[in-house]
Amino acid sequence: MAETSSIIYGLETRARALSAQCANELEAIRFLVGTQSFRGTNGRGEDNQVHLIEYDEERHTIHKNIFTHSVGEVWQLAASPTNHLLLSTRYNSISNDGRTDMRACLWKLPFDNDDQELSDDSSAKDLIKVADLGSAEQGDAKYVMFSPNEEVDDVITLGDATFYLWDIEASSSAGARLKSHCDLEAKGHPKFTSARWDPHHRCMQIATTNDSCIRGWDLRSMKQTYSIDNAHGQLVRDLDFNPNRQYILATCGDDCRTKFWDVRSPNNCLKTLDDHSHWVWSVRFNHFHDQLLLTASSDSRVVLNSISSLSSEPFGKLVDELDEDDEEREVDADTERRTSRSEQALEDTVVQVFEEHEDSVYSVEWSSSDPWVFASLSYDGRVVVNHVPRSEKYKILL
Repeated sequence: MAETSSIIYGLETRARALSAQCANELEAIRFLVGTQSFRGTNGRGEDNQVHLIEYDEERHTIHKNIFTHSVGEVWQLAASPTNHLLLSTRYNSISNDGRTDMRACLWKLPFDNDDQELSDDSSAKDLIKVADLGSAEQGDAKYVMFSPNEEVDDVITLGDATFYLWDIEASSSAGARLKSHCDLEAKGHPKFTSARWDPHHRCMQIATTNDSCIRGWDLRSMKQTYSIDNAHGQLVRDLDFNPNRQYILATCGDDCRTKFWDVRSPNNCLKTLDDHSHWVWSVRFNHFHDQLLLTASSDSRVVLNSISSLSSEPFGKLVDELDEDDEEREVDADTERRTSRSEQALEDTVVQVFEEHEDSVYSVEWSSSDPWVFASLSYDGRVVVNHVPRSEKYKILL
C-alpha cells in the first residue's frame, strides 16, 4: 500500500499562528489557524480570520469553518485543552494615535455544544468574545498558554517582564480574574519571549524564555526554581517539555539549533541537533510517542527526528516513571543507569525532512487525537498536514 501523501490547505493571506484543537468529542483531526492580513488591521478590506480545519484521513480531504477576527492580526493562537469551543489569540491593536500594541483575548467558537460538524461554508461567522486577558497598563502581551491541568481553568500571559496567572472560569465581559503575577528580575532589563507549561509536577511549574536564557518558575511560590543561562548562542524562540518523562526539556533558537536539557542539571546540555540552516521557530514532542520530535525553521523545512535516547522508551520499552514528589533524585544515578545499557539503546536519527513549504515555517503542531498526524504553517499561509512515515510507525508499534 502506498504511503499517504501530505495535503495542503492554502490561506489567501500570510499567517504564523497554528494550534491543534483539543477535546472535541468526535476525536477529529482539527487545527486552528490565524491570519495576518494588514488590510484587516488598518480598517480597510477584509478582517483577519481564524480557520478551523479538519483533516478527513479516510477521504484525504480537508473541511473548514471560517471565523472573523476583526480586532487585528493573529500573532499567536492557543486552543483550550479541556473545552473544544474555547481559544485565545494574541493580536496587534492599533490605537487612535497610530501606536501598535499587542493584546490577548479569550474567544468562543459560535457552535452549539452538540453541533461539532464542519459545514465547509466559505462565509465567516463572528467569534464570540469571552474576556480580555490584560490591559494597556500591563503592557504588550508576549505569549498566552492554557494550563494542561483538566481540574483548573487557568491561563498565563507574558508581559515584557511580568507573567500573569488568570482564572478564566470567573471570566466576564469585564475581563478574566487575575490570580497572581511574578516579575522577571535580572540585569539588563530582559523581556520575556515565549513560555511552556510543564505537564508534570501537578502542572504547578512553567518555563519561560528571555533572550538566550531559560527560567523555571513555581506557580505556588511565584519564585524562580532554575535558570539555564546562555542556553543558545542567540535568541531562544520556543521550548517544549517531554510529556512522558519528567525534567526533559527541548529548546530551539536563532542559532539554528535544537537543544535538550535536564532541568535538574541546567549547566549541561544533553544533546544538540543541527538540522536547520536558519532560525528554528518551533519544537514539539509527540504527546504519545515522545521519541518523535518535530522542528520548523525559516529554512522552509520541517524535520522529524527520533530521539530515543532521551525518551520514555530509550531501549524499546517503557522506562519506569519517577515519583512526582521525588524532586531530589540525583541526575547522576539516572545518567549511570542509561549509560550502563547504552549498547541496547535505540539510535537517535532523522526520520524525514519535509520540504513542502516555500516560505519560513513558523509553527508545527501534532494532532491531539491522532499521534501520527501533524500540521505545519508557513508565512505565505500554506498549511501542510502530514504523517509520520509508515515505516517509523511500525518500528515503534511492533
